[in-house]
Amino acid sequence: MIPNILINWYRTKRSNERIRQFSFNSDATSDIKRDIQEKYKHDSQLLDLFANNKGGIVHKWHHYIPLYDRYFSSFRGPKIRFLEIGVSNGGSLHLWRKYFGDDAIIFGIDINPKCEKLNGLDGQVRIGSQTDRCFLESVVKEMGGVDIILDDGSHHMDHIPATLKYLFPHLSYGGIYMIEDLHAAYWRRFGGGYRSKNNFFRFAMDLIDDMHHWYHRNKLKQAAISKDCSGIHIHDSILVLEKNKVFKPVHSRVGV
Repeated sequence: MIPNILINWYRTKRSNERIRQFSFNSDATSDIKRDIQEKYKHDSQLLDLFANNKGGIVHKWHHYIPLYDRYFSSFRGPKIRFLEIGVSNGGSLHLWRKYFGDDAIIFGIDINPKCEKLNGLDGQVRIGSQTDRCFLESVVKEMGGVDIILDDGSHHMDHIPATLKYLFPHLSYGGIYMIEDLHAAYWRRFGGGYRSKNNFFRFAMDLIDDMHHWYHRNKLKQAAISKDCSGIHIHDSILVLEKNKVFKPVHSRVGV
């Protein structure tokens, strides 16, 4: 029988190899910017901030930048409340501070106590688990509510839906809940796998079924989320949920 430690080592090695095959072959700012501009026909201040970053490391897939700007740009200006799950070395918080401005309320949470040294630099950092309901609720209370949640945390299939179920009810109406790096849903290292029952996209399918409950006789499977989820968008490795009041659909016939 193969020891679990060897199995985990092998899975980690395999997933690292998968990631490396997608590495961009240039670190030059101009090349990174040009790649995103040409492939995705995208140009924005966020792209400039990412490509010209001189602070802590910001590690992002290139196609994320246009998606961030698409879903987050309308929140710029007002005193928005932004929560990022997963702090790492703080580079991402620095990016969001530059993007949203000095008036934004920006918090990051991480389970690694070393991240506490980043508290107060580009946002407030709190140490705790993304599956600790009391901790999450205390952070949202401290923030005075939350308008955008970005889950860039553990990427584990047990953690993502638990965090979503805890936090989505606290999200403000008109808010955005984004989960990224969902390629991990296909990797056993993160508790997933292709067509695995634990793959997060199975959970997402429940939300899609719930959204269309008007047209079938089954009960809501994830009512705490679905009752206020007005839109679900799936991109490569990213899922976006919009929160708004949901009304029974109606239709009309207009014209001669």
